[in-house]
Amino acid sequence: MNSNKMDELIAVMKKKEDDENRNTVLWVLAVIGAVAAVVAIAFAVYKFLAPDYLEDFEDDFDDDFDDYFEDDEEDDEKE
Repeated sequence: MNSNKMDELIAVMKKKEDDENRNTVLWVLAVIGAVAAVVAIAFAVYKFLAPDYLEDFEDDFDDDFDDYFEDDEEDDEKE
């Protein structure tokens, strides 16, 4: 009978250790998920609020390009 109680006590202690390990893993995953969510939100806000300089540059280039060829066409018509 004494051996039976020792086996039960050992089983309870092992179960308690397994539960603690699961809790630790769960907390670590929760923290990693929270950090990833904050990073994703910060990146989305940055992309939304950051000006698109490349688009402005391409627009300026297109305007200069069109002006250059419009001048050539006017010169050809005069000749």
